[in-house]
Amino acid sequence: MDDSRIRQEINKYRKFKKVDGATYRKVNQFLRKRTYITAREWALARLCTDFRTSGGAEMTFIGKHLPELVPFMEEPYTPQAVNQARNSFKKKVRKASATFFYGAMCGFFTTDELDDLLFEASEVARFLLEVEGTTLDIDEEIDIEDRITKVMRSVGEAAKTILKSRAEERESSPQKPITDNKSVSNNIPGIDKTGEDNTPQDNDPSSVAHSRKIPQIHENTLAGIDKKIALDG
Repeated sequence: MDDSRIRQEINKYRKFKKVDGATYRKVNQFLRKRTYITAREWALARLCTDFRTSGGAEMTFIGKHLPELVPFMEEPYTPQAVNQARNSFKKKVRKASATFFYGAMCGFFTTDELDDLLFEASEVARFLLEVEGTTLDIDEEIDIEDRITKVMRSVGEAAKTILKSRAEERESSPQKPITDNKSVSNNIPGIDKTGEDNTPQDNDPSSVAHSRKIPQIHENTLAGIDKKIALDG
């Protein structure tokens, strides 16, 4: 990419303008109150999506021009640092997804509570998209909602079947105590033979379920939250 093309790409990039002037620390605090991701993971996940090519994201371009593309990022990143933040974002999304699905399937939450959880999560996600300046086509948004609804309906049905089966098993025979966890732990990646979690920890330096349609989000659903986030205040 030549210099004139690079400058053109930077000048036309209009994301994160609603947090222009905010410090990295303020943006990070805002995100950590509502999500598991950090400011750098948020910014670089967005950039890797927007500057994705057939051969992958433009890691070198993104890292070199990071402060020009994102107002709260104060210095350039190496391509390796960009990739690290990208992978950290992916890992956190995967872990959060597994946590949510376990909560949905284990019977801990009621159907109404799961409905509230998913509604709240969708509000926060939409708000983050609004703040960063990303808009979804209405057909794309409906398609995403339909796919989520279908998946969550399957989760709900599977959870009911599993819980019913377990209840019937307990009634028909006494539960045997578990005396050896080695056979279980040996089959779970990241768990050693003692049952301890040996999964590598994230090196980050600043270290959804119901059976009906996701409700549409009205403009005033996030009343009380300043659309500018009041990050400078």
